[in-house]
Amino acid sequence: MAFLLGCEKVGVDFPTKKVFESVSLGVNEGDRIGIVGRNGDGKSTLLRLLSGSLEPDCGRVLKNGVVRVGVLGQTDDLRESDSVSRAVVGDRAEYEWAGDARIRDIISGLLSDVDWNAEVGTLSGGQRRRVDLARLLIGDWDILALDEPTNHLDVRAITWLAGHLKNRWREGAGALLVVTHDRWFLDEVCTSMWEVHDGQVEPFEGGFSAYIMARVERDRLAALAEQKRQNALRRELAWLSRGARARTTKPKFHVAAAQALIADVPPLRNELELKRMAMARLGKQVVELEGVSVSFPTKDGTKSVLDDVDWIIGPGDRYGIVGTNGVGKTTLLRVIEGALEPTSGVVKIGKTVRFAVLSQHLDDLAKFGDDRVRQVIGRYSRRTMLDGKEMTPGQLLERLGFSNADLNEPVCDLSGGQKRRLALMLILLDEPNVLVLDEPGNDLDTDMLAAVEDLLDFWPGTLLLVTHDRYLMERVTDHQFALIDGKLRHLPGGVAEYLELSAEADGQRGAFSRADKAVQRTQDASGAKQSEGETADQKAKLSGGEIRKLRKLMESNERKMGTLQKKVEAAQAEMNAADPTDFAALSELQKQIESYQAEIDELEQAWLEAAEILGE
Repeated sequence: MAFLLGCEKVGVDFPTKKVFESVSLGVNEGDRIGIVGRNGDGKSTLLRLLSGSLEPDCGRVLKNGVVRVGVLGQTDDLRESDSVSRAVVGDRAEYEWAGDARIRDIISGLLSDVDWNAEVGTLSGGQRRRVDLARLLIGDWDILALDEPTNHLDVRAITWLAGHLKNRWREGAGALLVVTHDRWFLDEVCTSMWEVHDGQVEPFEGGFSAYIMARVERDRLAALAEQKRQNALRRELAWLSRGARARTTKPKFHVAAAQALIADVPPLRNELELKRMAMARLGKQVVELEGVSVSFPTKDGTKSVLDDVDWIIGPGDRYGIVGTNGVGKTTLLRVIEGALEPTSGVVKIGKTVRFAVLSQHLDDLAKFGDDRVRQVIGRYSRRTMLDGKEMTPGQLLERLGFSNADLNEPVCDLSGGQKRRLALMLILLDEPNVLVLDEPGNDLDTDMLAAVEDLLDFWPGTLLLVTHDRYLMERVTDHQFALIDGKLRHLPGGVAEYLELSAEADGQRGAFSRADKAVQRTQDASGAKQSEGETADQKAKLSGGEIRKLRKLMESNERKMGTLQKKVEAAQAEMNAADPTDFAALSELQKQIESYQAEIDELEQAWLEAAEILGE
């Protein structure tokens, strides 16, 4: 592996802080490195140092003379008056870039929904980020240095970017340096990690999961060393006082895999207990949407954002909402909390509901201005209950990673991650019973994300979460929903199911039609293959024989489902009448019920597919 870039004994000092001290690193061809660490420890500074935009105070940065480094900063330098096309491809003629398959793939992957002729100044934050990414990625670079590339991107764009970076260079070529708080992205793209802490950079082999394993082992060894030191001190004290050496034993540890590390860890959340506590605080009704539609006027008429949405949100429900940028997720949250009246439909909000909203822009912190953090939390004498423990504002702040020095900082001077953590703490101290979080993971490092997740695990109320961080989404919510074309759809398969649905909608996959699949399930294939892109006139295109086969399938499945349902009811009755101490019999009956139910689900799926093809 050829050396591309690195540094030797570099030091970086800021007026109030020493960021790096005698750091030596190297980047070789084929490296895919994720950079993690606490907010303010120097991750972005390290990227600037290696890319040449920041000079070290001591030491030197080493660079192969022919290496080309492409850098994506947290903010862009795009000109407001430029068109999207000019910002991405510059003055190149269309035939030049359109003839390059790689450039076409980047533009279609990131900018398919962006007006090619729109001015940059009119774009949303997510669209602008994708334009800047496309501008960088169409270049020919030996090294890409990306600082928070997933910020403001939706799940689909993040998934596309991960795939592009994995396949951008052939194996063993090119190099990637990426700073991001998105743990799924780190695991998907990176093969090694750098942890920035205490003025040093510590390398780890493997992706984010391997890094966490290594950190657990490192912390275990440190705890073991401290335990040995304490034992030695106790032995010396015992010898001095009693003249006899205390008996000692060496504890034996074995960490062979992640399962061994977490074997004795209890479930993340006691869902039944949290539901019970939420019921006590909220009553039975929280929010119910009935036929809710929202549309906004545009130059060309009206734009429908929500279309006849029905949704019941109950006490203790933990729901995540995914969707592309601009699809209407924030609009849906505003309707739920009563801040926006729907164009049609009814929103019922329970009498005991107390909303708390953490917005993307942290508007509620502006009122504190130059007030110091200590002054802000001093106004809260109320304690809050989390994980069965009563916590003061100071304890909660400490749990969210604030040090004593941070307490004296003005709120306006806090970093983005600190502001987000402070806003979350103030929300929890207000003791709401419905918590609405819009992109809570923005600006947080991986350690702080873990701390926030830990707090949310034991929060006893209803939680609604919008985020493009799929790890965070599936970690703290129990059910996920997708907002697609104004409709709300449940995702039993989580974010992965949403990505499959999106791929199908875009026609990015070829497959047998659902009619073919349904007929195949009855082993009576029609032999007619249809593409997924067929329109609503499918039924008209089916032959009479195919229609009869689909109707016969539906009738057959209805009879089978009825028979199986009777078997389920009979088995349940037998279970109720069985000896409750006969565990073997009860287990066998439960297996029968599960088997019957699985058959019913399969038949029902085939019935629904056939009915949809027939338009019934």
